[in-house]
Amino acid sequence: MTDAVVGLEESEAVPALRVGDRRGFGIDVGGSGVKGGLVDLETGLLIGDRIKILTPQPSTPDAVAATVAEIVAQAGWNGPVGITLPAVVTAGVARTAANIDKSWIGTDARALFSAALGGRAVSVLNDADAAGIAEDRYGAGKDVDGVVVLLTFGTGIGSAVLNHGVLLPNTEFGHMEIDGKEAEHRASSAVKERKDLSYKEWAHEVSRVLERYEALLWPDLFVVGGGISRKAEKWIPHLSTRTPVVAATLQNTAGIVGAALSAETSIGT
Repeated sequence: MTDAVVGLEESEAVPALRVGDRRGFGIDVGGSGVKGGLVDLETGLLIGDRIKILTPQPSTPDAVAATVAEIVAQAGWNGPVGITLPAVVTAGVARTAANIDKSWIGTDARALFSAALGGRAVSVLNDADAAGIAEDRYGAGKDVDGVVVLLTFGTGIGSAVLNHGVLLPNTEFGHMEIDGKEAEHRASSAVKERKDLSYKEWAHEVSRVLERYEALLWPDLFVVGGGISRKAEKWIPHLSTRTPVVAATLQNTAGIVGAALSAETSIGT
């Protein structure tokens, strides 16, 4: 267990809400930090502060499970827990591992986390899928009646696809080949930084990727997330897609919110 505990993130505190009947607890496991929080499932807003503990190194299944248990204990939460992983997750089992230890591959994550939490019910799902269901239910996609595609731009490109609120889990559109390159090798925000592209130059590459996605899926809306979405006004106007593109609104809380929602609705497995 790491002792590098950040604890309550006061600098990112969310104003306390009146607690309603529908509450959930979500945990978002990332390569650098494991973050959790109590969620008002009526509004999709956090109740109080997030709790964060640095991701243990190495980020083995047992070490991460202990970190998750510590966050839940700090919060004093006794109900079901939704947990995201940066991995493809099917039937509760992690099938890939991105930015976490490769020993996760083949691990029954649902059983592992349930045991670490005293046998309680848990839901485990891909991190981009969690962000997607959160944005679709509470954020930028909440008023869209149709196909919503969430894309997170960071080191790679994460994706989530929802049709009338129903998730198609574990899409990996960042790995789709586009003109001889994987999409994330062409248009991730990491590529922008590495090549020192202007926002307009980078938007041209993003457009090539989005145009391929829209040719295959015919979505009603693209929602773009990741840190670079905070500067959406600098690049979204340069995109050439026919499909509307909007910035994600939940930002850093989307994974936690989507995880908590999955625990209530069994969207995760």
